[in-house]
Amino acid sequence: MDVMPQQPPESPRSDHTPPSSDPDDSPPQTSSLPGSEPPPAPDPEASADLPPVSLRTTLRRAAVGAVAAAVLVTGAVVSVPDDGKKVAPPPVPGPVMRALTATNAGAPASLADLTALIGDRQSWVGTHPSDAWSWAVLGSAYVEWGRRSADVAYYGRAEHALRRSLDVQPGDRGNTAAWVGLAALANARHDFVTAKKWGETVRARQPKGWTAYPVLIDAYNGLGQYAAAGRAVERFTALRSGVPALSWTAQVYRNEGRREDARAIAQDAANRATTPAEKTDCLFRLGELAWERGEPEEAVAQYNAALRTDRAHPPSLAGRARALAALGRTDEAQRDYRAALSRRPSPVYMLELGELYESLGLDDDSRGQYTKLRRTLAQESGHGVDQSLLLGRFEADHGDVSRAVELLRAEWDRQHHSAAVADALGWALYRSGDSQSALTYAQQAADTGGGTALYAYHLGMIEQRLGSHGPARRHLEEALRTNPHFSPLDAPSAQEALDRLGPQEAPSAPEPTPPPEPPQQSQEPSEAPPAQQGVPAVAPAGTTGTTDTPASPALSAPVSR
Repeated sequence: MDVMPQQPPESPRSDHTPPSSDPDDSPPQTSSLPGSEPPPAPDPEASADLPPVSLRTTLRRAAVGAVAAAVLVTGAVVSVPDDGKKVAPPPVPGPVMRALTATNAGAPASLADLTALIGDRQSWVGTHPSDAWSWAVLGSAYVEWGRRSADVAYYGRAEHALRRSLDVQPGDRGNTAAWVGLAALANARHDFVTAKKWGETVRARQPKGWTAYPVLIDAYNGLGQYAAAGRAVERFTALRSGVPALSWTAQVYRNEGRREDARAIAQDAANRATTPAEKTDCLFRLGELAWERGEPEEAVAQYNAALRTDRAHPPSLAGRARALAALGRTDEAQRDYRAALSRRPSPVYMLELGELYESLGLDDDSRGQYTKLRRTLAQESGHGVDQSLLLGRFEADHGDVSRAVELLRAEWDRQHHSAAVADALGWALYRSGDSQSALTYAQQAADTGGGTALYAYHLGMIEQRLGSHGPARRHLEEALRTNPHFSPLDAPSAQEALDRLGPQEAPSAPEPTPPPEPPQQSQEPSEAPPAQQGVPAVAPAGTTGTTDTPASPALSAPVSR
């Protein structure tokens, strides 16, 4: 299932395992479904149309829940009865149980299973409104659905459900699942300061729990606190080793510019993935790493592998489109971008497709994409999503540069000091004519952005305008060496700028120093050794003497960024 209906689906009847409906029971702390701020009063209309559940259905579900609980407690203790006959294997978990199992492991659930979980929890809280844990699960599932479908209207539903959960059972009485949900919601809305607050609150209360770490890692990365993100990944790995931990570790290595290490860890994660959703996510990340290394053929192969697992995976469709455009297969790239947008109308994909159209001279098509982009960003802003970074990037290159500087300065003032924000602000300042101020931000982005081609390009262009031709040439060459096709518009501009700078002039060879004249021979031979007569000692071959020895090439060569 690829598209979420406006009203989430009816509750599936196959594998519902209801939690306790006693409001005094503490919610289980194993769920990692998490999201934003302390809630105002809930909207009663949000659950007014939830379908009622009949008494017969409730009793049946309770019986199924009791059986499932017994199975979970006893495990597979009895596999062969006393008479020696084999018993039937346990039933295959249904979509609801698969979704819960995935999220309890910190792994992605498939959209179909996530849909089933939403419908299941909706039905349950309709007749059990005092079940704080189910409200928290429902709210967190809404966050995940909104994020993966780009339907930000679900964030409002998520906030309502999480507030209901905390109304029934406050976080300081054990309902940390709702607090983690609030952190996830804040991350989805790009409010990383709030996400950090909720995540650190949960971590302080549950130092040996792992559920706070995924949202904390996202928050730290959004704030540019990469050292803290790395420590959070280490702690998460110690508490919850497995594929999610490997994926996070690969991301840390990528941020540090350790591309080969990141690829090795990401490949290990893909090899260990057990569910289709997890496998797809790992293969997609391998495609992204290949793209950033400037290997479009390898990127296409990895995206294709992801799409063989999930043929409608929007991130892999958009990634493949980007790589196909780099290979000159622009018709196929447009097809994939349109397919991705039909499933996930992400403003990032709209910007990429608009720039591809522009690079091909399809001005009407590019303007149409940019119009859709502005409209989508305005809609997302209305649902509480901060899109200042993307809008600032767009305005700097395609719109109002002054507006871009204003938006990105405000973003920086909100403590969002990531490499992405530093780069976008530096570029907007450069486009506005303030290259001296731009240099500081661009330098920070290049130093902390993991060797990204776009960041090196922006820094090189700023240095060129400031007359620093040597560093400019070095950074433009780095951008094109890292990924010669990093952008359909900017990569050709980088090459043009490099051509204008011309080749680096080789340093002129120093003129040879004439050998010193031998000293005048005195009438009477001296008894002193030659060195005391002023005759220079013979230096080893290839040197010029101790006082003129040049610095080691490793020390004198300019450091490549």
